[in-house]
Amino acid sequence: MSETCDVAHGKAAADPDVRTLVAVFASPVSRYLLKFARDLGYHVALFEPDAARATDVPDGFEAATTLPALDGTADVVVTDHHRPELGEVLKAALGQEPRWIGVLGNPRHPGPHVSALQGLGVAEADIARVHRPVGLNIGSRTPPEIAVATLAGLLADRNDRPGGFDF
Repeated sequence: MSETCDVAHGKAAADPDVRTLVAVFASPVSRYLLKFARDLGYHVALFEPDAARATDVPDGFEAATTLPALDGTADVVVTDHHRPELGEVLKAALGQEPRWIGVLGNPRHPGPHVSALQGLGVAEADIARVHRPVGLNIGSRTPPEIAVATLAGLLADRNDRPGGFDF
């Protein structure tokens, strides 16, 4: 049996096949991501750098105000691309070794993460590691639908299936 992951304190799971999902920013989508991902067997964590905003957290979850340690089992999903700390959060995540990083947002609009990271001097190769859009293209509109599409894409990728993130 694998060790429980304490991602908020930097301890990774003993089983490399167990993934960790880190939802970034307390939001309606992160509420569903956390609940659904836990039901799917992910270790889950919520990173909300602004403690005053950590009010939209589902029962049984806590928000960490510092970015957890991210290893090769961690999938990071940024759930609000309008936050002013977007660039800093992504730069910090890119400075670690997560398996995957994605930013939610409408694929018809340019991703604000690119200019935010460029403004912080992040190399283009690292910026290219950030996926956008994320999830399967199922026409999601509501927070639970967006969470399902995101997790379906991550599951397809985890299971080496072609579901993927293409639009």
